[in-house]
Amino acid sequence: MAEARTGPPQGRYGRSAEADARTDRRLRILGAVLGAVLLGGVIWAGVSYIGGRPVSGELTGFEVLSDREVEVNLAVRKPSGTDGVCTVRAQAEDGLEVGRADFTFEQNAGSLHRTVTLRTTQRATSAELVGCSEAAD
Repeated sequence: MAEARTGPPQGRYGRSAEADARTDRRLRILGAVLGAVLLGGVIWAGVSYIGGRPVSGELTGFEVLSDREVEVNLAVRKPSGTDGVCTVRAQAEDGLEVGRADFTFEQNAGSLHRTVTLRTTQRATSAELVGCSEAAD
């Protein structure tokens, strides 16, 4: 008599469960490696961006004094002994830039708070810190 088979003929209906398990395991490992590389790249880019900017600042407030002046409060962080330059601009109600100036911070302190006066060509309604950097020698 013929022997009864318990499963489909081998090789006839695709790959075995064992081969599928090996492929799944390889895909999981590949995904984990690619995820770790991507995470490392994001961390490296963030540290490079932050670490590459030794002078940073923050506009902590402003007050429009007149049609021709705006008083701006800046908090600046820089390495001690390094001069920093921050660019500030003022805008009118329609968005037109009405004033821009660079302010140099030569104090030896690493962190300082300073109020500067920005002259404008007409009444400003806002002030903005464009950016800070190390002063060029």
